[in-house]
Amino acid sequence: MAGSRFFPKSPPSSNFSFPTQKGSGDPTRASVVHLLARAHSLPCSAASQAFMQLVQPAARFQLALDLLLPLLTSPADLAQRIPVSFILYSMYAPYPISLNPFKSVLYATFVKERELAIKVSAEGGFSDREQLVWVLWKILKGDGNDIGPYSPSTLTKSPLPPELRASSLFLDEETFMEANDPDHSVAKSTITAGEQKQFAERYASKDLPPSVPQATETKITPQEDQENERIAQAMKLLLAARDRTLTLTEQRTLTPLIPRLTSPTMITSVDLPPIVSYNPNLAYQLVSSVYLDALTLLPPTLPSFDLLGRLLRDTSAILDYSTGGKTTIADTVRSEVLGRFIHESIKWLDNAEREEREGLVSDDRFAKGVQNLCRFYASLLKFSIVNAASDADSTEMAHFTLRNSRFEEANALYCIFASGRF
Repeated sequence: MAGSRFFPKSPPSSNFSFPTQKGSGDPTRASVVHLLARAHSLPCSAASQAFMQLVQPAARFQLALDLLLPLLTSPADLAQRIPVSFILYSMYAPYPISLNPFKSVLYATFVKERELAIKVSAEGGFSDREQLVWVLWKILKGDGNDIGPYSPSTLTKSPLPPELRASSLFLDEETFMEANDPDHSVAKSTITAGEQKQFAERYASKDLPPSVPQATETKITPQEDQENERIAQAMKLLLAARDRTLTLTEQRTLTPLIPRLTSPTMITSVDLPPIVSYNPNLAYQLVSSVYLDALTLLPPTLPSFDLLGRLLRDTSAILDYSTGGKTTIADTVRSEVLGRFIHESIKWLDNAEREEREGLVSDDRFAKGVQNLCRFYASLLKFSIVNAASDADSTEMAHFTLRNSRFEEANALYCIFASGRF
């Protein structure tokens, strides 16, 4: 913030901070949960590579047991169960599926979901489980790599022809279930060997939906693999940006790929405050892409004010969704964000004052916050972004400065409001 022409130079207070979003418990586990919640639009191979980068090799099996398997076997979002299935497969992709330690659970899930989908079909309906059944079938028959280039959202929207519906997909139980497997009876299939052979002969070359190219055309090229690796690395850095300041090298790696991670978004408004705190330059690029609405939730800290100031001076053209024409980031932030941001900042400071009175905090966040908010608003007046004579612009802030006029900055700003001019 120091040296910004928008906000007066002021030494930051080491005591003025806000809690960061580090996740509860194991940060690696929290990052994987975060990844899976937003992996629906990314290629399955990219989600898998991101998992491999987030989790150390020695911890992958245990994390898969603790986190991935419950998601696979629970009635979770279909778009989340598909990448989970692919990750469990890809952890041991260099080896035959028979050596994958999760093969019996994948098979049991296949059988269970297949039976449920068939039941819905028999009643004249169509279950969205059909796509998950097909994905599990592809994985278990050794063609999991064909899934890699496609995102879960693409796979779930791909129509399945009759020959690839759940009722037509068979697997040999003995290949996947161990003799002493406690789930053996649960996963038992009623399909005969003859039916399996008949299906295999009939549809050996017809195992992909019409909207997905044949297997010979879907192998991941070296270029695609390299691109997926870059996306996975960028995802890892974006998640890390919530907890620490990225190095210049890491920022250079992440910056060119921000558009790939913000359409759709990989982070939410909950993640933005710590990113603003640790990486304000990165936050600026994120916000100017898609996160304007999340600005209203930022706390009244120096990095937040600096970010708002930069956006309020940004004349980059963007689409105006209300008119279909063009507007600027500065105009959008001024009309849709600034008033709400000031309102939420005042609420934040009122709450900080209450906690201070109750002895819940011992730092000077309230006093520093009042001073910094008043300086920020004075800068808004100086650059004619807000009007002291306008009730719509200044009423709430005028009441706030009057209540806190014991602070020099608040008293000076209230005098401006009282006179009606800057």
